[in-house]
Amino acid sequence: MTVMMLGLVLFLGVHSVRIVADDWRRERIARWGENRWKALYSLVSLLGLALAIWGFGQMRLDSPTLWTPPLALRHLVMLLMIPAFVLAAAAYVPRNHLKARLRHPMILGVKLWAFSHLLVNGRLGDIVFFGAFLAWAILDFRAARRRPAPAPVAPTGGGTLATLVIGVAAYALFAFWLHGPLIGVPVM
Repeated sequence: MTVMMLGLVLFLGVHSVRIVADDWRRERIARWGENRWKALYSLVSLLGLALAIWGFGQMRLDSPTLWTPPLALRHLVMLLMIPAFVLAAAAYVPRNHLKARLRHPMILGVKLWAFSHLLVNGRLGDIVFFGAFLAWAILDFRAARRRPAPAPVAPTGGGTLATLVIGVAAYALFAFWLHGPLIGVPVM
């Protein structure tokens, strides 16, 4: 579990700079330039994510079970993951109503993903992993809502429709074909 926790600290730590040290972040960008900042940010993020995922896989071998969730919760999680994927898509598809209204759909998608996975995973390592993401998403959303809103971009029906189609298609691809091979736990 140590490797997973180190990965979480790196990944969520670098993603928390805007929460705890936004002035320091702006100073670094001004001093180093935006491209250098993004390169270093991306490198630390990828390293942290790789360690967290690898450590998560290792943790699953011997993490103690704290509770056994009811099987029926799997169906609820499958339903909750649909809007989680749509929210993630909304962060990247331009001119959609979800991003215009919510401003930070990716963070909301992470909240929903983490919360739903806490419902169906009762091992200590799972609780640490998904709980860390949920705590981070709650704090990051609060901090993001306090920052000034960017200039409004007029959403379009086409952008919103594309968001829904991409989100649902990504959900179907991941849930029915990729979750088992990549995560080791089939959805069905």
